[in-house]
Amino acid sequence: MITRRQLLKGFTIGTAGLMLSRVEGLNVFASEEHHGSGHILVSPDEAIARLKEGNARYVSMKRLSDPGVGPEARKPLTKGQWPYATILSCSDSRVPPELIFDEGLGKLFIVRVAGNIINPALLGSIEYASLHSTSRLIMVMGHESCGAVGAAVHAFEHPETKETPGIEDIINRLMPAVKKAHKKTGTKGKALVEAAAKENVRMVIAQISKESAPLAEMQKKGELKIIGAYYYLGSGKVEFWV
Repeated sequence: MITRRQLLKGFTIGTAGLMLSRVEGLNVFASEEHHGSGHILVSPDEAIARLKEGNARYVSMKRLSDPGVGPEARKPLTKGQWPYATILSCSDSRVPPELIFDEGLGKLFIVRVAGNIINPALLGSIEYASLHSTSRLIMVMGHESCGAVGAAVHAFEHPETKETPGIEDIINRLMPAVKKAHKKTGTKGKALVEAAAKENVRMVIAQISKESAPLAEMQKKGELKIIGAYYYLGSGKVEFWV
């Protein structure tokens, strides 16, 4: 049986000092700070700025010739990882965060699942990146024309619909957002899909804070930010909810 210690060790974060990167009672994120590995710990606001700049390059097609994916970037990453942001996004093939934000290897801790839902395993992944690694920004990113949300809306409008147990689980986790969006807007069909997708982002943000006391505490101290975002397929733009 794999122990918790062995599991965490398997993630390989470089230095033991990094595991203790949070200083109790002290907000060390007013600016960029160096930690034990020699890498820079990026503040939440700086992380947001980097993501905005990367998305602007992507939209204008002025992307970096090498955002950090070549041999020189890969070699240091054999010793550990130091992501500056965590992104919970949809598995949709049209929504790859590294491309959308024109970012290289080791910079973004990506958690992808249909409908950018949250469950205990996904929450644990998000927690790891901030509690045991360097991410001080958590972004929940929904997107236009989300198929998973569309399936939930269809099930809401056609209760007789039957799906596999796995898909049913995703639909059930999205259904509260669909019902809330419908109550707010009174819309249906595609309009309800868009409203529900945005509502789901808001609900997942609240759920992360509610279900993870350590992340909520970091957020309260100003050591961490949890924000929402929405990606538009046609324009490539990300709308930041800050």
